[in-house]
Amino acid sequence: MNKADDLLSLLEKAGKDEQGLPPVEQWKPQRHADIDMRIARDGTWYYEGSPIQRERMVALFSTILLREGEDYFLITPVEKLRIQVDDAPFVAGEVQQVDGKLVFTTNVGSHVVASGDHPIWVEIDPQTAEPSPYITVRKNLRALIGRSAFYQLIDWGKEVDGKLVVESGGERFELGALEE
Repeated sequence: MNKADDLLSLLEKAGKDEQGLPPVEQWKPQRHADIDMRIARDGTWYYEGSPIQRERMVALFSTILLREGEDYFLITPVEKLRIQVDDAPFVAGEVQQVDGKLVFTTNVGSHVVASGDHPIWVEIDPQTAEPSPYITVRKNLRALIGRSAFYQLIDWGKEVDGKLVVESGGERFELGALEE
């Protein structure tokens, strides 16, 4: 299989609505607790202050992540554990264009296609004016778009009414206003 076939296969998987993920929203565990686990802005997961080195473990934890309001939890049928998230629980470090769609790869190896259900948006820090671009990964969980992926989006962007936009599958996403 060549790289294009691999990307198309990823695109097909990403287009399905959370196929293969546990039904975390349906679980109502009785045990609730806080644990010393944190996801840093760069996507590194920490347990008791030490980075979790096992990628498979982080990938597994990411599938049982739930957000309620501003709180994040790892949830199973028997327990719900509150964790800390510095910014977004995922980082989208890579982006590819496949058949007119933008396909992002996250730090946990998942793939998401920018669409109406998975929008891209940019928040601007009011003090520093630094942009923080995001994409919705699933439900109310988002990924911070990494710097190189964001630069790639900017490179692919087009001016529309004084704004820089990118398109994915017929949807348009604004990256920011162009300076005159």
